Formats: sequence, C-alpha cells, structure tokens
Amino acid sequence: MASQATGSTGVALFDLADRRLAWLGAREGVLSQNVANANTPGWKSRDLTSFASYLSSSAVSGSTLALTNPLHMKGTLPDTAGVQVQPGEQAPDGNAVSLDDQLMKIAQTDTDHELVTTVYTKYLGMFRMALGR
Repeated sequence: MASQATGSTGVALFDLADRRLAWLGAREGVLSQNVANANTPGWKSRDLTSFASYLSSSAVSGSTLALTNPLHMKGTLPDTAGVQVQPGEQAPDGNAVSLDDQLMKIAQTDTDHELVTTVYTKYLGMFRMALGR
C-alpha cells in the first residue's frame, strides 16, 4: 500500500479537508464581492480557479518564486492568486454580474462546506471509537 503525503496534522484527510475549507472560504469571499458589486458599473464577475488547480498551485505546495539575480527582491504571491474574471453578458453600464448565477454558486459553496465538515466530523468520530473514547 502506497503511503500518502500528509501535512501538519499527519493525516491526509484532515489536511485535505483544511485546504478545501480554506478554498471554500476564499471562494465565498470572492462571490460575496460579486453580489455586493452587482450594481457597480464595469464590475466583472469573478470566481476562483478550480480546487484541483488550487491544490497544485505553488501557494499550497509551499514553493517560492525563483531569484534569477541576487540583486532582485524576493517575490510573493498576490492575495488574488487563483481569482479569475468570469465571462458573462454585460449590462449597458458594463456590469457583468448575474445575481442568479452568483446565488447558485454561493449555495453550491455552502453545500460543499457542509459536506466537508460532515466528513471531517465522521472521521473524528471513527478515531474516537478506535481509541475507545
């Protein structure tokens, strides 16, 4: 049986759940900005890249930007890493936010959050049972 890579907790499922919850929280923030700016002229709808892309990104894997010259300053990843503008139909004022789409994405994010917390709780229960607590 091949061993799985684990992070700070030593349990791959917990680390994956932590990452998924962080991604869902970030997505919720981006979607809430879209809803808040639904009447802002020129606002374009935004969303995060897929969770799979998030897992493979350098922000999660811990790699850093390479220095090609010792005189260069160390770079950092921006807070908006993974945020992309979503194409959509534009209103005459340039706004491209569809409240229906945003509310569906928010509902899906809420459902995903509930699923992850349920799996996390069940897995903790299995640990407690195995330990006899």
